[in-house]
Amino acid sequence: MKAVLLDGYTINPGDLSWDKLGSLCDEFTVYDSSYNDDLIPRIGDCEVVFTSKTKITRQVMEQAPNLKYVGLTATGYNNVDVAAASDLGIAVTNIPAYATDAVAQHVFALILELTNSVGLHTESVNSGEWTSNPYFCYWKKPITLLAGKSIGIIGYGQIGKKVGQIAEAFGMTVNVYSRDKEAAVKSDFVTLHCPLTADNEHMINSEFIEQMKPGAILINTARGGLIDEAALADALRSGRLAGAGLDVLEKEPPEADCPLLGLDNCVITPHNSWAPKEMRQMVIDVLTDNLSSWLDGGRLNRLD
Repeated sequence: MKAVLLDGYTINPGDLSWDKLGSLCDEFTVYDSSYNDDLIPRIGDCEVVFTSKTKITRQVMEQAPNLKYVGLTATGYNNVDVAAASDLGIAVTNIPAYATDAVAQHVFALILELTNSVGLHTESVNSGEWTSNPYFCYWKKPITLLAGKSIGIIGYGQIGKKVGQIAEAFGMTVNVYSRDKEAAVKSDFVTLHCPLTADNEHMINSEFIEQMKPGAILINTARGGLIDEAALADALRSGRLAGAGLDVLEKEPPEADCPLLGLDNCVITPHNSWAPKEMRQMVIDVLTDNLSSWLDGGRLNRLD
């Protein structure tokens, strides 16, 4: 059996091994990344294709005569035409909810950076400001206590529930959007954990922001397309929102003119909330289990 992995670098830049997955294949090729013009030549006569962000459309599948299996290396499956795969008799699997703990942890890394400004104060100390200060303590920005604050969670799946548990440990009130929209929207913090669909694209727009509590903080570790970035940038510049913590943007990597880049009250990380080594190893393990199940006639994590 011949297999190819089209975009493996983000899962394994060299600190893990593909041997376990490769042992199931007679021939296994891993590419760091692939672009549209690469797909047909690289898939070639392979029976198995693994992908994350590379788009596997009906047209691509129809030009791959031996293709029988597409293994997604992520939870989201919007990059594969699952309906077309089903029509063509091609199995599709994903990695369900593997990064729950990692993403929930990252939510609070973003929140704490916005409330405590640890990076700013570390830079200040290293630049000599504490050494020359007449007082034993100082702060460059106001420090916000989480205990007693509220957090609205939009999308209450496994990650949303984990975020809620951590928030309660901080002494926060948890408001779930699906149960009480008004309370969730008017919370001190609003965090997004829902999939991106045609119905909720740009759900965080100027109208939504106007309903939020003045001075609230928005967190997004879900999908960048949930946010109208121009509207969010306006709200951050005007002070309507106190801050935003984002691990995802609408275009990744972002263009240089992305309106959110360079704002003092917007903390952005490069879509790495899922990326602890333990999580990436789990991806490889589940990829292996999914393929093994399919080879044995099973349906582990099948989407088609």
